[in-house]
Amino acid sequence: MEWRGRRQSDNIEDRRGNPRSGGFGRGGGFNFPSGGGVRRAGGGLSIGTIIFLVVIYFIFKLMGVDLLQVLETGGMSSGPGYEQSQSEGTRMPANDEMTAFMRTVLAETEDTWNGIFQAQGQNYEEPRLVLFSGQTQSGCGFASAATGPFYCPGDHKVYLDTDFFQELSDRFGASGDFAEAYVVAHEVGHHVQNLLGILPKFNEARRRMSEEQANEMSVRVELQADCFAGIWGKYTQQKGILEAGDLEEALNAAQQIGDDTMQKRSQGYVVPESFNHGTSQQRVRWFKRGFDSGQLSACDTFSGPV
Repeated sequence: MEWRGRRQSDNIEDRRGNPRSGGFGRGGGFNFPSGGGVRRAGGGLSIGTIIFLVVIYFIFKLMGVDLLQVLETGGMSSGPGYEQSQSEGTRMPANDEMTAFMRTVLAETEDTWNGIFQAQGQNYEEPRLVLFSGQTQSGCGFASAATGPFYCPGDHKVYLDTDFFQELSDRFGASGDFAEAYVVAHEVGHHVQNLLGILPKFNEARRRMSEEQANEMSVRVELQADCFAGIWGKYTQQKGILEAGDLEEALNAAQQIGDDTMQKRSQGYVVPESFNHGTSQQRVRWFKRGFDSGQLSACDTFSGPV
């Protein structure tokens, strides 16, 4: 995938290394030694402690860290190579490889869906992509690396622990930049469903369904997101971004994360009643349908068999 040198989206939050995302542990700021040299409330500081703190202050000052600002804000100030996000105080690396790739992929989804929505006389509300490590908070509650990539309709954000891509390659045998881009495009597909009113209707109907019925409907929702990801793939192809083997990377990823394939890998047998994303064959077929047609009308997974 020829992604370098293309437009990059600003709709990204990088929480990797943010204390609130679990990267540096809980709480902000520094914990100074609290032995006999530091007295608690009601007493002052010893001369030795004051000298120690002054020395520590100037050491950090030489390192470019202003401890006074740290104590005021409860966390590390932004240093060289970082820009302060205006959303939730996240820190965003200037342009590391992964962030640059994610920004570019997100920008391509924005171009695709802005064009499709505008052609229908509608405005496309661009989602935000949150990169985190370990754990973070979302508008849908607590999220961890075990959650996997997901879209939260409550805050219109896609959440992704970038270590997932390593797992995708090592555990599932689905490597390649276009395989990774497919994952993002699939989650953005859920955002499109949210804007079109499909997700709200599903979430409302699910309350009245049995578990088996809800799983069956969830499969249709997920397959439609795969089809929408295929539409995005079609637009990237038309731009001449795709390279030889890219489509195969995405199809292989869809194959490897099908419910049946994953269940066989983890437990040696499949339980169709528990499927909630679709079989490998279904996921490949619906991505390919979106890719071949480039049309929303081709992605009706709710009529007839899937």
